[in-house]
Amino acid sequence: MAKVLMYTTRVCPYCQMASRLLEKKGVSFDKVRVDDEPERRREMVERAHGATTVPQIFIGDLHIGGYRELAQLDVKGELDPLLGL
Repeated sequence: MAKVLMYTTRVCPYCQMASRLLEKKGVSFDKVRVDDEPERRREMVERAHGATTVPQIFIGDLHIGGYRELAQLDVKGELDPLLGL
């Protein structure tokens, strides 16, 4: 199974929806809360090619984007192969 990392904040509804989608698939993932660790926001922006909103989701080294992009991959049937399911 691929390693998944999500940059998030405590109060972000899209972050919560992304978490639920990944949990529904039985995928474990790491979260970086940029509101709790503000020094990691710069890391997120650099890795996400300038994106400043949360969530920013990575599967391995691949930048997926936010919740909408994650959900689109799922609808297209492209998410499971990326996750190694």
